[in-house]
Amino acid sequence: MKIDFEKCGGLVPAIIQDAKTKNVLMLGYMNEEAYEKTLATKKVTFWSRSRQCLWTKGETSGNFLHLVDIKIDCDNDTLLVRANPDGPTCHTGTDTCWGEDNNSNPLLFLTELQDFIYRRHEEMPEGSYTTKLFKDGVKRIAQKVGEESLEAVIEACTGSNEQLSYEVSDMLYHLLVLLTAKGMRIEEVVEELQKRHDPNWDKKRREAKAKGEMK
Repeated sequence: MKIDFEKCGGLVPAIIQDAKTKNVLMLGYMNEEAYEKTLATKKVTFWSRSRQCLWTKGETSGNFLHLVDIKIDCDNDTLLVRANPDGPTCHTGTDTCWGEDNNSNPLLFLTELQDFIYRRHEEMPEGSYTTKLFKDGVKRIAQKVGEESLEAVIEACTGSNEQLSYEVSDMLYHLLVLLTAKGMRIEEVVEELQKRHDPNWDKKRREAKAKGEMK
């Protein structure tokens, strides 16, 4: 897919997104030269419309945007640039050009963690506890989920919140391993929860369908 630089007089808008947090950081413009320099240096470079020259973000402040990838939209005239920022993106010192904090949603780490677990399942490196779990099989992994769940219940009843967080973390980790072993994703579980959150979701009908499938 070729970028249509000519449609807008040689420039295309480039939306910059933090590759980790998924937050939009800024909007800049690239010409073909800026685009090529970005690819070559792996540091996001723009065309400055006010100074009429190339401008690598961070060349004076040190707050570079390190390129992860670039996607082109359906009309070939807008770029989505995913990058890892070194520091604040805006020249005013804020994380984004809209004055927002570039905080990540901790829940996104569940997807990142399962991606890591999936790689373990594919590569099966020696010495890895996750590899051992996969070699032990689904039944053993399911047993571990049960064991960790019980420990979480015990801590909820008799322990501290700190220890409860520790045990729930163990439970979630083993649950992700179990889902991976079964060829499932944590996103599928979230989708199920979203369905149940819908006021029109019919619990009795869903349970009747599940029982019918089990017969």
